[in-house]
Amino acid sequence: MTPTSDIIVVGAGPAGLSFAASLAGSGLSVTLIEKSPLETLQNPPYDGREIALTHLSKEIMQRLGIWQRIPENEIYPLRDAKVLNGQSNYQLHFPQPDQARGEPADCLGYLISNHNIRKAAYEAAAESENVSFICALGVKEVKTGPDQAQVVLENGETLTAKLLIAADSRFSQTRRQLGIASDMHDYSRTMFLCRMKHTVSNQHTAYECFHYGRTIALLPLEEYLTNTVITVDSDRAASVQNLSSEELAESVKQQLNGRLGEMELASTIHAYPLVGMLAERFYGTRSALIGDAAVGMHPVTAHGFNLGLSSADILAGLVKEAAQQGRDIASPTLLSRYDSKHALHARPLYYGTNMLLKLFTDETPPAKLLRGLVLRVSNNLPPLKKLITRQLTG
Repeated sequence: MTPTSDIIVVGAGPAGLSFAASLAGSGLSVTLIEKSPLETLQNPPYDGREIALTHLSKEIMQRLGIWQRIPENEIYPLRDAKVLNGQSNYQLHFPQPDQARGEPADCLGYLISNHNIRKAAYEAAAESENVSFICALGVKEVKTGPDQAQVVLENGETLTAKLLIAADSRFSQTRRQLGIASDMHDYSRTMFLCRMKHTVSNQHTAYECFHYGRTIALLPLEEYLTNTVITVDSDRAASVQNLSSEELAESVKQQLNGRLGEMELASTIHAYPLVGMLAERFYGTRSALIGDAAVGMHPVTAHGFNLGLSSADILAGLVKEAAQQGRDIASPTLLSRYDSKHALHARPLYYGTNMLLKLFTDETPPAKLLRGLVLRVSNNLPPLKKLITRQLTG
């Protein structure tokens, strides 16, 4: 059977779209399969998520023509970041980079709404003549063999390709059908996201407030507009869900001790259960995992999309190189190289994040003491602080 495409990508989220955009002009035909209708890809709805982007991610997105499609007034610079523990006023502070001292940037990173990234990524991929879309249709079954990959759609149609890419979320059915095991971690916590207006400037500073019982993250957008992320144990989700808009804003104001002044809800509220996932490996026979299908991060370190974009960029680079040299774009050697390159950063970050979470959500007295100690050590050891900053900025 002659391949329908050179590459089939299951899932047209940001990672799948970025991978397709990376192959523009490569001469390789790419088919993206997405359950959502085309209209949703063209105009994704606001979903509450503000994505923290490193400088490396900005460079990749610029190269792919994604960054330039995002309105400038909706790209928010992150000047500095602070971490608070419990009721203590002590802060672990990551200040704004100083270009006068030779540091390469004037901010730690950028915040962009997820729906804006998705829209721009779709436009960049759709502009490529070698990229086609099958929308509003799910995948029933995938199979891979030594010569090709097969995808059976829900309508019974069978597609074939030289390479199959799974980019269909951390709960990927494609990954399961490929027989790739995963370490799934249910944090038993629920995250609520919304935008809030306030009367005191946020100074473009992000806060991660590990208060006891309820964590709040503040992601600065405009000077008086902040994305507010409230995380609670899932059995206490109703304590947030049942609040009126005014009660929610007041509860955030009280928890922050008035740090941002009067608070007012400025968007819809979106809830997400927190589940982490790390695939046992990132490839199979004529197949590879990218984005959340490879690594689904807890958002506390703000690296989920950055890792997903990196995975797409690494794999696309290897595939283009093989195509240019007339080699097999899905050879075991190529896919193994991708696995090694992506795992080098992804695995330590995944396990390190889980260790951090375990420490900062443990409310036993020894853990509380250790948490405070960790913040002080991190703040007063310049090499360690610089290392953490480099992880933040990419």
